[in-house]
Amino acid sequence: MKTGIHPENYRLVAFKDMSNDDVFITKSTANAKETIELDGVEYPLVKLEISRTSHPYYTGKAKLVDTAGRIDKFKNKYAKFKK
Repeated sequence: MKTGIHPENYRLVAFKDMSNDDVFITKSTANAKETIELDGVEYPLVKLEISRTSHPYYTGKAKLVDTAGRIDKFKNKYAKFKK
């Protein structure tokens, strides 16, 4: 690898999903103001609003959107402006 082209702060960081308190550790350069201790090791902490454990797409709780109903509703609403 070339020297001097990689960030200096590339380290293990803990990411915490605030909606379900899930914590996972990965390497990152993200800035963190807080720390968390896991298994006797202190990691920089980055708080997330949503992650893979709470996102509806990944959890299978995604809602199906009735696009045909939305289109009909739009057409009915603006039909009075049709020339």
